[in-house]
Amino acid sequence: MATKKTKKAKKKPKGRNLVIVESPAKARTIARFLGSDYVIEASVGHIRDLPANAAEVPAKFKKEKWSRLGIDIENGFAPLYVVPKTKREHIRRLKALVKDASALYLATDEDREGESISWHLLQELKPKAEIRRLVFHEITKKAIEEALANPRDIDSNLVEAQETRRLVDRLYGYEVSPLLWKKVKPKLSAGRVQSVAVKLIVERERERIRFCDASYWDLKGKFSAQGDDSLFEATSITVDGKRIAIGKDFDQATGTLKEVSAPPIHLEEKKAREICARLQGKDAVVLRLEKKPYTQKPSPPFTTSTLQQEAGRKLRFTAKRAMQAAQRLYENGFITYMRTDSTTLSDEAISAARSLINESYGSDNLPDAPRVYRTKVKNAQEAHEAIRPAGSNFKHPKEVSDSVGADERRVYELIWQRTVACQMKDARGHRTVLGLGIDEIEFQATGKTIEFPGFRLAYIESAEDAEAALAEAERILPNVQEGDAVKTEELTADEHTTQPPARLTEASLIKEMEARGIGRPSTYASIIDTILAREYVYKRGSALVPTFTAFAVTNLLEGYLPFLVNYTFTAKMENDLDEISNGQRDRLDYLKTFFHGNGHPGLQATLKKVEAEIDPRQVCSIPLGNNDEGTLVEIRVGRYGPYLSCGDLRVSVPDGIAPDELDLDRAVELIEKGSQGPKSLGIDPDTGLNVFVKTGRFGPYFQRGDTDSLPEGEKPKMASLLKGVEPETATLEEAIATLNLPREIGVKLTKGTDEEPGTEAPVLAANGRFGPYLKWEKETRSIPAGESPLTITLERAMELLAQPKTRGRSQRAAPKVLKELGKHPDTDAEIKILDGRYGPYCTDGKTNASLPKGESIEEVDLDRALDLIAARAASGPSKKKRKKAAKKTVKKKTSKKKKKGGKKVSVKR
Repeated sequence: MATKKTKKAKKKPKGRNLVIVESPAKARTIARFLGSDYVIEASVGHIRDLPANAAEVPAKFKKEKWSRLGIDIENGFAPLYVVPKTKREHIRRLKALVKDASALYLATDEDREGESISWHLLQELKPKAEIRRLVFHEITKKAIEEALANPRDIDSNLVEAQETRRLVDRLYGYEVSPLLWKKVKPKLSAGRVQSVAVKLIVERERERIRFCDASYWDLKGKFSAQGDDSLFEATSITVDGKRIAIGKDFDQATGTLKEVSAPPIHLEEKKAREICARLQGKDAVVLRLEKKPYTQKPSPPFTTSTLQQEAGRKLRFTAKRAMQAAQRLYENGFITYMRTDSTTLSDEAISAARSLINESYGSDNLPDAPRVYRTKVKNAQEAHEAIRPAGSNFKHPKEVSDSVGADERRVYELIWQRTVACQMKDARGHRTVLGLGIDEIEFQATGKTIEFPGFRLAYIESAEDAEAALAEAERILPNVQEGDAVKTEELTADEHTTQPPARLTEASLIKEMEARGIGRPSTYASIIDTILAREYVYKRGSALVPTFTAFAVTNLLEGYLPFLVNYTFTAKMENDLDEISNGQRDRLDYLKTFFHGNGHPGLQATLKKVEAEIDPRQVCSIPLGNNDEGTLVEIRVGRYGPYLSCGDLRVSVPDGIAPDELDLDRAVELIEKGSQGPKSLGIDPDTGLNVFVKTGRFGPYFQRGDTDSLPEGEKPKMASLLKGVEPETATLEEAIATLNLPREIGVKLTKGTDEEPGTEAPVLAANGRFGPYLKWEKETRSIPAGESPLTITLERAMELLAQPKTRGRSQRAAPKVLKELGKHPDTDAEIKILDGRYGPYCTDGKTNASLPKGESIEEVDLDRALDLIAARAASGPSKKKRKKAAKKTVKKKTSKKKKKGGKKVSVKR
């Protein structure tokens, strides 16, 4: 009996393992340690989020009252997640890879943010393959192998904590910001940590405004000991045994001596000069000699916060620049994970550091036992290990320098030095205090000797200020004994003035926020970036100066929503969110309490209550005092910027004036100057109209005529002052010439043909929105800096018009190469930074990626450029290219109904 043959089913070929990380740089580094069985791809950051604007809200949700917010507050605070347009093409690519993969490894960062990205990837990709979560705190072969051997599930508590934080920030920003638009001015924003950071900066400026300086005098002497040619300095400290007042003895708010039981002597100029003259030429006697040993311990290894602070002080890096460099170092496998609150080092790291110390600095600098550090941050969480060089053998900075950019090299060197130093012996030495007497005056000199440098051989932490740096410097005093005479070489009476509290810098703001438990160190860089971008703050050198808008917003929040900018409340919010990440608190209960309240009004009810109570005039006014006539002078924050108000008078506040510089006297002076009205320069002989120089919202300008002297409906001619012309010194001739622009400076023959010869066309010099320029027919050329449209000659104009046009679609010159970075590791394409029309950009010849705002060319290395290019490529074609492609597409007629397509969307219930 014949048996029926059955077809043998073909086995589907086993797909490769897919590993997804956040960034292309991290993907490239991991690829070095994994074989051909693994495909490594980058999500390029978050793949979905709450809608950024109304356009991103899917049609089916647009009518929901909560759609603008993106959170269904009535149904368990369910978030509406959407995939932005820029990510859709990339998601399709990832889905195709997941479909063919035998296993999916989610290797995003090990913090809340990384956990959240992994969760979103799962929700969006819906993989059928086996899913494994990989976590590692450094990208080394050993760490990757250990992670592969010990995968885990996604930590739902971390995801819940990150989501809660995101929702709280959205509720805070989207509910409070509209209140600022109504009561202060449009386009402002509020934020859970952002607004508190602004308040800290405003409070420091208020201290400077309240500050009253005081002057005091002391005596400085230069002395020499017998048999020692070197001079040493000493300062007067007592008169007849009573202490001489120094800066800390004066009240900053009044400028007078503080009231204490035994007040010091306030040495004034007359007395100081009289004593100095009387003591001239007299030798001093050594009254006392104190010598005490000291030890100095090394600083702990870096956390996110301390790295940002030290990079700010030592390298003058912004927090953002420091974190970008650290991120690239981590992704390229040079350091451990750079977002951490921990000062703990692993046994591997301690062993590596001790071995390096023994080899490079000798066993004399190696302590008997490893040093152990404890984290002191109030709300430390997710603490794995401090930031340190990766691996079990720390690469020397010289070994790394060829593989990274300048910023990364400098940051790596800091991390390397600090990690090594933290495991070295204490520095030891002696501090010496020398008391000298001349008649009734006692002088004091201090010295410091370093007898055993210890950890200082590897690293010395930067001081907060110049005085602290001076205190740490080594100063050697002469070898003298009590009763010895020392020669007075020079004696002077010196005046000192007390200084206001220093403005916060990025480093000191970060230190202040961390000490108060406000926000997370990993977000500090973006918070500072936001308050600068929103123009709540601007930089003067490294100092953060608040704007008057920042004062108005802080006034409103302090006066009507004080709990939102209360430091303790904000720190407690961080602790609450940490409890969610630890599984100790329920996410939904927390959101309900925050928004709806629980025994006390929540955010929603509080906002409704205060909206009717807020007086915009009050919160937007900063009183300065009354003028001589008793009229209140105040600064007001208006829709178009700050201005001074005094009765019926209004004068704009000039740009660049910091709040602490605008006192009553300065304000009265500006008001008097502004109230004088426009300055008349004279009569234009051609028109008979008066010519004025005025100052408006966009700066000084000339004006010919006014509404009274012109026919009804006709507007006066206006023109901005040319560069180099000042309103105070401008002449009538300059004004008339500027108002008469464009100016014909000659003619140039147009290009003709055999049948029709060219004609003469005027060459014009004009002043436009982007500066002075030349115009002939359709051709335009900018007039170079230092040359004026009022004086440029026809000969010079011909030279400029003969040059190829550097902007525009036709005759565009090739972009200038600003920096060559090397070849693409996969395609061998040359990676360059070019000078584009809208700023520098990096390119591989196919994809162009603009440099982010605030990132300098010097900061960008090959890896950073590859990241930018990959991110740009993942976002799909530009809007302009999409439009062109759409025009070329021919729609085919079909009887079938068009299938509806929608945005990728998820509502979490």
